[in-house]
Amino acid sequence: MPTRSPMHQQIDTLPALVRDIAGPFDAAARRALDFETCLSIKRIYLVGCGDSHHAPVGAELAFHQLTGVPTQALSSLPFSRYVAGFLPDTGPQTNLVICVSVSGMVSRTIEAMDLARKAGAVTVALTGHPSGPLGSAAETVFETAVPPLPDELAGMVVPGVRSYLASQIALLMAALRIGEVNGALTTAAADAERRAVAELADVIEETISACEPVVNELVESWRAATLYEFVGAGPLYGVAMFSAAKLLEASGDNALAQETEEWAHLQYFAADAAIPLILLSANQFDADRMAEVARAAKSISRPIALVSSEDASEIRQYVDALLPIPRQIPERYASIIYSIPGNLLAAARAEALGVPYFRDFKGGRQVDWADGASQIRSSHMITEVKR
Repeated sequence: MPTRSPMHQQIDTLPALVRDIAGPFDAAARRALDFETCLSIKRIYLVGCGDSHHAPVGAELAFHQLTGVPTQALSSLPFSRYVAGFLPDTGPQTNLVICVSVSGMVSRTIEAMDLARKAGAVTVALTGHPSGPLGSAAETVFETAVPPLPDELAGMVVPGVRSYLASQIALLMAALRIGEVNGALTTAAADAERRAVAELADVIEETISACEPVVNELVESWRAATLYEFVGAGPLYGVAMFSAAKLLEASGDNALAQETEEWAHLQYFAADAAIPLILLSANQFDADRMAEVARAAKSISRPIALVSSEDASEIRQYVDALLPIPRQIPERYASIIYSIPGNLLAAARAEALGVPYFRDFKGGRQVDWADGASQIRSSHMITEVKR
């Protein structure tokens, strides 16, 4: 049997990762979020860049449902430059800002944390590197270190599927902690939710097995594609962004994430009818609108795959392939499971093309004058809140 690609091998570790971190991350949430904070907050902001933004978008619904506190997921620059100076004036300890960065080194997220603190918010750094600059800028650190990979996988440069999943689990544990303390959840209900999160490990395992054969067929039938579109709403818009990111990182393909409603207003008019469309639907809040979008896509002859459960019959009638989610799960947890098909698609596409992940960081990214032009970790940071 051929050796699985490094990205496939990391995907295979995800069920065990959930089992390894669910308990420790629950304990870390209890340490990071004290009773006073949980009882006083009236608004929550979840802030990060890249995968560390996609995970909060996926967690926003869970925060609404589990904490009873209005929650907004924002990318770091919009928060630091356009929101931090306008936080609701609801009193001390009432705005909670959780900044997410696996490395703890991302300039814009550090800036967001610093400005949130200066604006009077309670600040928590959710990071795997608590001694880094982000942790130093925060009042409290929620440590989310990911267990090391087996020796045979260590050191491989692979698009980040494990760190994204770890951030999601940590955010859910934070929501459960806040909801239990402020009375939005009884202790029994919170414990039941924690068990449900831990049991998602089994669903991930089942999803890998169910979706991988379908993904491999799609990669072959879509071999000539030059652009891919991922479409979702609510938590699954976060998955759409993450899935597009993994495809870009793994194979270098152009990939676009779009919100379900916006696709009907914009991408519907694209001239190229051969662009593969991957619809992500939990078949819950979004089901009727996603069915309409699928019907519209079918009418213009788009190749369509649907990531959803078997009972999404209204949507399924318009799609060419189903990437099956084996169990119906609450939509607030959908982002954890529905990211798996996108991971598999990215891994299989890179393998089919025979290209290195991140294109070996070459091409126009190494011109002499650029000196690390994207400057993710060395960007200039502002130090005053803008109002």
